[in-house]
Amino acid sequence: MNDPQDPYDPYAAQQQLIGYDPYGRPLYGQAPAQQPLQPAPPPYGQQYETPYEQPYAQQSHAQQYDYEQQPQGGYAPQAPSYGYDARQQPQQWIPQQAAAPQAPARPPAPAPAPVPEPRRPDPADAADAADPGRAPAPPPAEPADGYRTEQFAFLDQPDEDSEDVIDWLAFTESRTERREEARRRGRNRVVALVVVLALLLVGGLGWLWYAGKLPFLDGPGGKKAAATSAGAQKRDMIVVHLRNTKRGGSSTALLVDNVTARQGATVLLPNTLAVAKEDGTGTTLGKSVEDGSIGTREALDTVLGTRIGGTWRLDTPFLERLVDLVGGIEADTDTAVPADDRARTPAVGQGPRQSLTGAMAVAYATYRAPGEPEARQLERTGRVLYAVLRKIPSDPKAAATTVESMGQILDPGLDAQNLGGLLARIGAHAKTSAYRTEVLSVKPDGGLTDEASKKTVKELLGGTVTAAQPGAAPRVGLKDATGDEKAQIAAKAALLNGGYAFVDGGKADRPAPTTQITYQDEGQRARAVEVAKTLGLPETAVKKAESTVNADVVVTLGKDWKPS
Repeated sequence: MNDPQDPYDPYAAQQQLIGYDPYGRPLYGQAPAQQPLQPAPPPYGQQYETPYEQPYAQQSHAQQYDYEQQPQGGYAPQAPSYGYDARQQPQQWIPQQAAAPQAPARPPAPAPAPVPEPRRPDPADAADAADPGRAPAPPPAEPADGYRTEQFAFLDQPDEDSEDVIDWLAFTESRTERREEARRRGRNRVVALVVVLALLLVGGLGWLWYAGKLPFLDGPGGKKAAATSAGAQKRDMIVVHLRNTKRGGSSTALLVDNVTARQGATVLLPNTLAVAKEDGTGTTLGKSVEDGSIGTREALDTVLGTRIGGTWRLDTPFLERLVDLVGGIEADTDTAVPADDRARTPAVGQGPRQSLTGAMAVAYATYRAPGEPEARQLERTGRVLYAVLRKIPSDPKAAATTVESMGQILDPGLDAQNLGGLLARIGAHAKTSAYRTEVLSVKPDGGLTDEASKKTVKELLGGTVTAAQPGAAPRVGLKDATGDEKAQIAAKAALLNGGYAFVDGGKADRPAPTTQITYQDEGQRARAVEVAKTLGLPETAVKKAESTVNADVVVTLGKDWKPS
């Protein structure tokens, strides 16, 4: 048999490959006449509404069906698909040979039936070909749904694009998860920050409430502090008498170490403060210091209700030496001090942080301009003492060595070790700015003002009606509300003769018609009754009440009292 593909075969041009037999062998023959493509009818009986829709519909139906036509004379054998999808592998279009002259135009033929999908070779077909006499096997039954298994063979095919799609989906999902995780972490951080701030706010408010520092709210700490400020704090204090050996005069101050509150203070006492002598007669603080009275410290305890631990007599030459020993001081001077050739005092400039030597410090501390109140000079003394305390060593032993280097003979009750230790502790408060300097305000008659009794005496000094020296005589304050000096002197003498410690309460703001005897502590009631009997007053004159005079019992002398 001649090879149909032989180019020299004259019949090869008339024969073409028309298919394959069931065994995969090619079949050749004449090509069937080409049937013109006819547009498929509209699906589901749909009719075209306008002529403009027909080309678009014909084109869409032509793309929807395969271009492969059924050969004439029946179905041609086709190669098996071996699992490939017929829709993915379209059949080859079999071109037609040149046809004979066509007949006149005729109506379009109906659309050809769809070509059935190729199927795998069946052994039964091979058996029929080997045995022509055998009855043909019945065709396989069509599925009820109209689909066959090989049409879905593409599900088993590996698709390279599917891996890319899976990777892209995984990448997109991971990015989305990371973004969600970042948002979740951000929300958690914000919530944690809000919780921390809320806890800090609540804790701070709780601490302020407990400490009693919130307005209109008194916490346990505030009540405790108020009770402690009433005089229950532990204080160590000494009295310092600065005596000017060149010009005369003196300045008195109390150096206070508040051990409980860890604070220091300097309380400057005016020379006009009224105190009592040892015999009970009245005098001023300045005269008592000039006279060298031994009972000055006890007199101050009686007036202020304090417990002074010792007396430090500091003459101006020793102050000058002390300032030079500590290397000079720096002080804020409020005025310029002119030089005095006769007193051999140098000039002192005015301004903040003035460097002062020993002689300059003495000149500034004792300077008082003509017509200037005593309080201004006391303030300058306080600034010099504060500056000296800041330069005192914080080590008690080093401070004691500095005191011994002064060469001063101290009071027997206050040696160099005790004085150096106290100055070191007070100086430590001054270095940390936990320090106050106050001037005790007094009335013109020498008595304490109400403000001095409430703030300075009680807050800084811790003076109370029971804080006097143990075993001391009861302190009785006398406030004159009669306006008669003779009545006041007679009442004072009666109290001194009765064995009481006299405390001058000064004069009342306005006259009182009756005499009253008051006490603050319930334990002092019996003593107040005894004071009333001493003055010849009935027991009905005694009552419990607050008083600005710092004494165990206070007598407000009225116009009804007459000396016996």
